Amino acid sequence: MSSESERTIDCPEERRIVVGVDGSPTSRRALRWALDQARLTGAVLEAVTCWIYPTMYGVVTLRPESRCDREAGRTLARAVAEVAGVRPPVAVRQSVLLGHAAEELLARAHGADLLVLGGSRGRQAFAGASAGPVDRYCLNHARCPVVVVPGPGC
Repeated sequence: MSSESERTIDCPEERRIVVGVDGSPTSRRALRWALDQARLTGAVLEAVTCWIYPTMYGVVTLRPESRCDREAGRTLARAVAEVAGVRPPVAVRQSVLLGHAAEELLARAHGADLLVLGGSRGRQAFAGASAGPVDRYCLNHARCPVVVVPGPGC
């Protein structure tokens, strides 16, 4: 039996919504939706952008990751500033990750309350489809609820 001083008080975990942002108008719509949902639920919003090494043939570049990482960070910061403004209604964290978007978003969404994505038809569009390859992968493998916010015209 433990004494009163040894007991721990269970604190509720932080509510968290993860949203993928690539700077496109559709991802901005998803960011806006996620921001509204975070405000309604009292969750922290984590805006995530991902990048991979550019494919180059016959060209050697020195440390392209720093340039790519900075550009991805600027794109994310612009999108967050445009959608959330200078005083967002909730805490907004920004994460720039190196890796494939679907895998990185799923890893970041582990333990989150919600993963929000912008619907993208990709190159293989057909009537009625609104989920692109990243969306479909996340929908099939996520361990939390996923919302796909449709893009314009979907």
